[in-house]
Amino acid sequence: MVRIRHRLKRFVELESAGGILLILAAILALVINNSPLSFLYDYFLEVPVAVKVGALAIDKPLLLWINDGLMALFFLLIGLEVKRELLEGHLSRPSQVVLPGMAAIGGMLVPAAVFWWFNHHEAEALKGWAIPMATDIAFALGILGLLGSRVPVTLKLFLMTLAIIDDLGAIVVIALFYSADLSNTSLVFAGIFLSTMVLMNRMGVNKLGPYLIIGLFLWVSVLKSGVHATLAGVAMAFIIPLRTTDGSPSPLLLAEHALHPWIAFAIMPIFAFANAGVSLQGLTFASLLDPVPLGIAAGLLIGKTVGVFGFSWLTIKTRMADMPAASNWTQILAVSVLCGIGFTMSLFIGSLAFEPGVNPHAGLDRLGILVGSFFSAVIGYWLMAKSSPAKEQP
Repeated sequence: MVRIRHRLKRFVELESAGGILLILAAILALVINNSPLSFLYDYFLEVPVAVKVGALAIDKPLLLWINDGLMALFFLLIGLEVKRELLEGHLSRPSQVVLPGMAAIGGMLVPAAVFWWFNHHEAEALKGWAIPMATDIAFALGILGLLGSRVPVTLKLFLMTLAIIDDLGAIVVIALFYSADLSNTSLVFAGIFLSTMVLMNRMGVNKLGPYLIIGLFLWVSVLKSGVHATLAGVAMAFIIPLRTTDGSPSPLLLAEHALHPWIAFAIMPIFAFANAGVSLQGLTFASLLDPVPLGIAAGLLIGKTVGVFGFSWLTIKTRMADMPAASNWTQILAVSVLCGIGFTMSLFIGSLAFEPGVNPHAGLDRLGILVGSFFSAVIGYWLMAKSSPAKEQP
């Protein structure tokens, strides 16, 4: 129990600090891309980066290396955390999963329905239905971290578990709905590398290095297959062993501990900087009333709140689960609103749904994400601060 609490404390501290850094990176991107230096921002994202080995060549602008490459490491970390939680953490105990699990389901279904309601009349717009489904755990925990010990640990745990399940749902959505133009040859190679890693696991290979090397080949194969490359990170995570039989350190824990600071303090801020720089030139209040950004913003702010709080209320009232200890309904409502901060994963899904130069709604999704996430953060923080009085000093 002590070890689990130590991990939770470290996780929350990293995510909270990382969330604050995400905010700063997003603000910096907005400022630069709406200043005389905007040409530098565009040049930075469009710099061509090519890697060629024989007949194999990967030639992409820097933005896609960030979204397809660095984000694969982010998804690797998500997969490692989900696997650990499933095997020995809070997701391994059904009683601890019911409430955040039901809340996560509501937090995915209702925002998607809200977006559909605004955009069901246009097929191209409907491709963004999954954008408001996601919760940015770093941002949300970062907001809670501003209130320190005033927020019960049980609420932080509720939000963390909810967001992990939410991320898992987003991974499934990406795999099922945002993969196209599949290459059978590349998929065969991906299957070979995946099978090799499974065999290594079965044979008791406990060194992390071999998994990382084969995982790199897996990533290249998935990248070339038409399935989004970030899913290679998830597949790799579920194969890396958690437990060992020879007393050696856990490869999964080693990878998770090594990745977490890099993800929180480098990769996620870089992703935020590269994707949050919305140009405000030519935008008016009417732009926000376009069905795409309006559907996203409403899905995040209203859909998430109604879905998470409504399903939580129903689960508790039907006695399927108990209220988190030392918490109240206003705090549950505040957490529900904070779940509308969909920044990172929403931006990522938006980049898949609305391809620049192809989909006419490309770029408008970021406006909706920023507006919805901003108001969710401000209102959620205000509600939590009002419902969590400061502890009296002895």
